[in-house]
Amino acid sequence: MSRTLSRRAVLLGGSAAGASLLAGCDQLGQMPWVRRTLEAGEDASLFVQRTMLTQQSLAREYAEADISPWFKPNGTIDPVDEDYKALVARNFEGFRLKVGGLVETPLDLSIEDLRRLPSRTQITRHDCVEGWSCIGKWTGAPLAALIEKARLKPEARYVVFHCADTMENAEDGSPVRYYESVDLVDAVHPQTILAYEMNGQPLKVEHGAPLRLRVERHLGYKMAKYVMRIEAVASFDEIGGGKGGYWEDNGYAWYAGI
Repeated sequence: MSRTLSRRAVLLGGSAAGASLLAGCDQLGQMPWVRRTLEAGEDASLFVQRTMLTQQSLAREYAEADISPWFKPNGTIDPVDEDYKALVARNFEGFRLKVGGLVETPLDLSIEDLRRLPSRTQITRHDCVEGWSCIGKWTGAPLAALIEKARLKPEARYVVFHCADTMENAEDGSPVRYYESVDLVDAVHPQTILAYEMNGQPLKVEHGAPLRLRVERHLGYKMAKYVMRIEAVASFDEIGGGKGGYWEDNGYAWYAGI
């Protein structure tokens, strides 16, 4: 087994083990020493990946013949949110992607605007924290192109993706929607794209239409679906539970590199 594959297997196994611990034994997952251990593992994963790989190192890409005959949908597959259902009914006519936060030039883009940007197509493997994998072909706009157009302010450190799907309701009844984030290293990586096509066809609802994040050096829960808004921030303190993502707020590692 190659050095890269060995490292990939170790990190995938470690991340899955941590997630299983928190999902299967919530009381244990709240114990301070367990939290410190998991956070140390996340820090080690980040250190190893950023040490062993350059910022431009690519995840493995595959041939057309390797594409999985069926790509398992993950997470939400049919959002219940009325605004999203209205977009689906109109075949996403009128959809606008907002890009804001710590940027000099806020953006308001249609799918057609995104399609006019230089695109990237990549055939990659999706590794789910649950233990399954699928290979798919993705086409979309590089996130780096949007960041360049929006012109980040110097204090920006992370890019947050706000999504359409409600995961639960807060105590006050307000919707808690899915969100995810990456740092600027992953944000400008060549394989980080906002995909609008899968396997040569527009994204289907179960796969995140109209836009899905693909950040190919990470586990699947980082691949936010139903992306509606992008926000550049200096910290996560005022977003969700302050951990950088919906599942991270519920115990998963923020850095899910593989």
